[in-house]
Amino acid sequence: MPDSQNSAPRGGVRLARGASPWLLPTVATAALSLTRARKSGRWAAVAVPTTALAAGMLWFFRDPEREITQGRVISPADGVVQSIMPWKDGRTRVAIFMSPLNVHVNRAPLAGTVTSVEHVPGGFVPAFNKESENNERVVWHFDTELGDIEMVQIAGAVARRIVPYVPQGTKVEQGERIGLIRFGSRVDIYLPEGVEVAVEVGQATTAGVTRIDRD
Repeated sequence: MPDSQNSAPRGGVRLARGASPWLLPTVATAALSLTRARKSGRWAAVAVPTTALAAGMLWFFRDPEREITQGRVISPADGVVQSIMPWKDGRTRVAIFMSPLNVHVNRAPLAGTVTSVEHVPGGFVPAFNKESENNERVVWHFDTELGDIEMVQIAGAVARRIVPYVPQGTKVEQGERIGLIRFGSRVDIYLPEGVEVAVEVGQATTAGVTRIDRD
């Protein structure tokens, strides 16, 4: 099922919502330095790193279209499976680490209704560190055909802002864009008791494409 929400022109790649506070000043500085570099050697020296930084920002904040996979639970994030951990209440937590090279737009793992979106203040240690359990986060709950599904966006050492796209009460389609984490970070999804995990630690995942559960 194609993801048609706010689609980019055919063949194009859209930029993530919530990118402008970081992206616009960087691109503007690069454009200014390139313009003035034609007449000044000093500005030419500035133009090289600012242009490289702007290009990196454009790459980081890309938001490509996806052909959404059919399945009960699909990955909410691009990244690598960091851990798979049984929880005391019978659920299984699948933690996905996102490096700065990954797409950082997160997607709904199932179709359903957003029943809560809670911001929890915290620290900013690297998301691959065990102490990241106390990092800033946004906790999502979805009412789905499998019951309540919890998903947690966790900020990393560089990420200082999580940007939810949809509020509580919103009905979302599976694979729909629901939020952005700026820079390196982590997304956890909790599978209900009895749902078998289909991915392995170290496996790469693609949001909206990689299936997390097994029939």
